[in-house]
Amino acid sequence: MSYNWLRALHIIAQVTWFAGLFYIFRLYVYHVENAKDERVTALLAVMERRLYRGICWPAMVATTLFGALLWSNSWHGYLATGWFKIKLVALVALFGYHFYSGKVRLDLAAGTCRLTSRQCRLINEVPTILLLTIVSMAVVKPWS
Repeated sequence: MSYNWLRALHIIAQVTWFAGLFYIFRLYVYHVENAKDERVTALLAVMERRLYRGICWPAMVATTLFGALLWSNSWHGYLATGWFKIKLVALVALFGYHFYSGKVRLDLAAGTCRLTSRQCRLINEVPTILLLTIVSMAVVKPWS
């Protein structure tokens, strides 16, 4: 597979993953705000599960796979650059955010989530910061 096709597939998977991550905590906001309405929370729980398992997980796996294939073509050069090290740190944070989102989903389903809707709204901003960091490092490549 050509490098350009790998890049395209990596970007498509990454956009899909971020779309899911941007939306998941928005659903959690609604879930927390409607905690007393069982019909609404039951519907939100289904939406959250489908989003997390059906979109976020497969997109994360595809992004990782295509990213690893891209990296394998020139890994030795990337590891020496400052921009790639920053990107890797942001990627680790992104994986942490992904798995934390899954934990919150399980806590909401179990009725043990302690987050407020305001906290969910703030947490919802994290992927934006990570996206800006990751894309800036990959495209601009400062500290090459």
